[in-house]
Amino acid sequence: MDGKFLIFWIQFASFYVTGLICAAVAVWAFVDCLIRKAPMFEARMKRTKGFWLGVTGAAAFVTVLGVILPEGSGFIFGFGGYGLFNIAAVTAAGVYLADVRPAVAHR
Repeated sequence: MDGKFLIFWIQFASFYVTGLICAAVAVWAFVDCLIRKAPMFEARMKRTKGFWLGVTGAAAFVTVLGVILPEGSGFIFGFGGYGLFNIAAVTAAGVYLADVRPAVAHR
């Protein structure tokens, strides 16, 4: 087995696993936003539930497409979670999970 071939597959596998983790985080944020009550968002001054559903839904959509579509598709730059759109999407999902979720989870 050629060394370049082995390095390619290790790199591809690590990018793909990273992309799956990013997609799982974004889908988790979207599902968590779905189950929260709408008045809690406004009561805690965290925008509206519709806003966060849009942000986390778009993040989930983009990250899942980043895993499904091949690298040369042209829609998402890069593959497996390192594309520009994927980084922005997982960052938005991370903001929801780190800032909004703890605020709206308390009763």
